[in-house]
Amino acid sequence: MNQPLLSIVIPAFNEASRLPATLESIDRFLKTQPYEAEVIVVENGSQDRTLEIAQEFSTQHPTFIAIHENQRGKGLAVRTGMLAAKGSYRFICDADLSMPIEEVNQFIPPMRDNFDIAIASREAPGAIRYNEPAYRHLVGRLFNTVVRLAILPGLQDTQCGFKCFRGEVADELFRLQTIPGWTFDVEVLYIAHRRKMRIIEVGIPWYFNSESKVNVFRDLKQVGRDLLTIWRNVRKGAYDAPFRSR
Repeated sequence: MNQPLLSIVIPAFNEASRLPATLESIDRFLKTQPYEAEVIVVENGSQDRTLEIAQEFSTQHPTFIAIHENQRGKGLAVRTGMLAAKGSYRFICDADLSMPIEEVNQFIPPMRDNFDIAIASREAPGAIRYNEPAYRHLVGRLFNTVVRLAILPGLQDTQCGFKCFRGEVADELFRLQTIPGWTFDVEVLYIAHRRKMRIIEVGIPWYFNSESKVNVFRDLKQVGRDLLTIWRNVRKGAYDAPFRSR
């Protein structure tokens, strides 16, 4: 394969029930597209057949790659996939496909250009939320308010699980990422903001999944700890290292 235009990175932890349908849906979609793409599934620490499912699918579909990481953490899985990817554009995709995969074309040329990072947003113009409980929306807005006031002014939805990075930008940012868990998005976007990269928000249709692994009350506590980690990293100069191309 030549360098693909698009790499889709899927972090997968205990996703045996949802992953088969997701991989089939992505495969059907990509077969209709004019560009080359690869799909990287990064499984880490699952206690079900997630890894076996990803491996079996990849043996039958050469553009799909299965990677195993021993340690848990969505941030760790995404970092591994992003740094293994070869695409000119690298797209983080949640395994539940709460955003229809067809929307990915909104994040790459020719529909989108002149950006460093394009993040899916449930708050940007054109966004539609389906079936989301009111309390989830309220807690999400509280989370975003904390993030905007603390380190990321201007971004309305940092935690939607679909984000697209130019390849060289992904190489630069994910080498500096330190947070292994759920709040890795905030850290990566903060590093980009600190380096004056262009971040845009793209309104999407988003479907609430009742099987979501996010526990809003537990995870809000973790947000505070991770923000302290980011501030400590800033004081140590951890985000100021010059970019080294691969």
